[in-house]
Amino acid sequence: MKLKLDRALSLVAISVLSVIGSAQAAPVYEIDNLDEVTYDLRGTLTGTRSGYALGVDNNDELVGISKGKKKLSTEDIEGGIIDVEDGIAPAEQITYSIYTPIEANNFTFTAAANAAEAWKPAFFSIAGTTAPDTLDAEGEQVVNSVDSYFYGMNSSGIKVGAYSAPEQKIPYEGTIEDQEYWYIRDFELRGVAVQSNESPAIELPLIPPYTTFTREASGDKPAATVELGGWSSASAVNESNIATGYGSTELASFSKDRVNLCIDNYNPDVDNPAPIDVCVQADQYPVNNRRNIQYQTRALVWDLNTIDAEGKPLVTELPLGLTPGDSTLVFTAQGLGINSQADVVGRSHVYRNGDTNNLRQDAAFWKKDANGVYQYNWVDFKDNDILASMSYDINDDGLMVGSYQKYIGGYLRSKFFIFDTNNTTELPVTPDDFNIGLSDLSSKAKDINNKGQVVGQIEVTYDKEKPRPKAGFLYNHADKEFLNINNLLVCESKGYEASGDSWARKKITIQDGTGEELTYDSEFYVVEANSINEDGTIVGTAFIRKPQYQFDLLGNLIINEENGLPYFALDGNGNPVTSYLPRMVVLKPTSGEACSYTDVPEEKPYVRQGAASLSWLFALPLLWLRRRKVKLAK
Repeated sequence: MKLKLDRALSLVAISVLSVIGSAQAAPVYEIDNLDEVTYDLRGTLTGTRSGYALGVDNNDELVGISKGKKKLSTEDIEGGIIDVEDGIAPAEQITYSIYTPIEANNFTFTAAANAAEAWKPAFFSIAGTTAPDTLDAEGEQVVNSVDSYFYGMNSSGIKVGAYSAPEQKIPYEGTIEDQEYWYIRDFELRGVAVQSNESPAIELPLIPPYTTFTREASGDKPAATVELGGWSSASAVNESNIATGYGSTELASFSKDRVNLCIDNYNPDVDNPAPIDVCVQADQYPVNNRRNIQYQTRALVWDLNTIDAEGKPLVTELPLGLTPGDSTLVFTAQGLGINSQADVVGRSHVYRNGDTNNLRQDAAFWKKDANGVYQYNWVDFKDNDILASMSYDINDDGLMVGSYQKYIGGYLRSKFFIFDTNNTTELPVTPDDFNIGLSDLSSKAKDINNKGQVVGQIEVTYDKEKPRPKAGFLYNHADKEFLNINNLLVCESKGYEASGDSWARKKITIQDGTGEELTYDSEFYVVEANSINEDGTIVGTAFIRKPQYQFDLLGNLIINEENGLPYFALDGNGNPVTSYLPRMVVLKPTSGEACSYTDVPEEKPYVRQGAASLSWLFALPLLWLRRRKVKLAK
């Protein structure tokens, strides 16, 4: 018996927004990491739920992150391992505590067009991490404590990102029964540059300027030194091996008070003598999205070609957009993009027009003056209604892209902008959305190549009170063409297959614990475009349709012990349910025409020289990633 999903669950059947736009000479794309046998996306590491491609170089290699470890697998009746696509219970989360082991949830990967299996994500180890599906000698899953991130790479194989320190266990001395250890680590986040063309790969930690808290003796307060570890991350790297990012330069004043409390309150003679390092670790962990240990943070530039005797690259701190004076506030600046001239873009706190009552975090760029010294430049929109802005990337012609926030029609929205840093007499430009004029659709630009092609994401519905679904976009600065990438795809890359003289949804069939088969329609939808290289290859994130499974009240996957298969989740009518999971996607320019077929009668499809249309999709709760385009060289 085959169970078929109701059409109402289709992404394209939910709702449709049609717009009119010029599409002459618009490019056509195909998904290049589509497995033609299984019709699945090679889009995440085995043992993880979600995959995100963040940077692609000019050699058709990319870096990305897999997130969401599948801890719910089971042995089938033949002793193999079943790794369920939706293997994480919906309510399951990884939280950090000094009383529980540290478990990583972010894993780095690479993929390449010329690999043995094109574009298949391959786990990349940083700081000794193992792949998320690794088993030990007893067949138990290995638990990693190091979270790792890649944000960019260059053409000489240098990859940049960040990682956390491994877990340390300190014997517990307290009153909690059965508590054996405290769990801490030396630092929460540290930038890293990896030369992967060497064997083995060479890792270069990018240690921030500030890592250690030192207190001078005063009155009855003894002198003390506490290793905090600091905070740093590398966001991007250019072809000359110059990387940018950000790092800690000082401890916030209120955080100094917290560390002092840890020092002064430690008493080995009480019943629960938590060591100073344990107390500090508890404050380093986020609670309700806030950390009690916070750092003054500045944009940094690392010259990976100049290494000192201690193995550290030459680091330059970029100027903040203001003079802090004796303020106790936390001021932040971040480098997020870099071009071949080592111009840096990102954001910084600034007092707008020197007004100390108007502190904002705004887009910024840093360029060297005639003396080779970086100078800060504020991006002024001449619009007091803009609340904040930031820039993600800059190309070799000095065109920077980013987004700003302002209220439009009473709702806070983000809008994509482009700005020529070589012509600062002109204001930043907000392109027309889909060539129909400015709207309240939120949009964010993530990358720009040297041809002026910009990629990012944009909302595609006008609902005021609901989360808005998003789509990846491609914007061509030369002719001002703004396009939904999904309207540029060939039919196979939208989930269709040829059916006589027409097209039909590709049917995916899978068996569950009942022995029955679920047949559902294949669907792909590009929700985020993060990077574009000079050949027009785009990488980002797509939704792919997958079945959901049943869990018991404890969050355990329900398995049929006879056949070792999980049971599909059912809706109120007893019908199987599917969901949409995020996967890495690789889009390559191709010949032919964009898909003009649709299985939704009221949808007006994209036509190369006619009207374009947008299809709805569920909103994707993507974590904020400082995605970085990357190109590098020795």
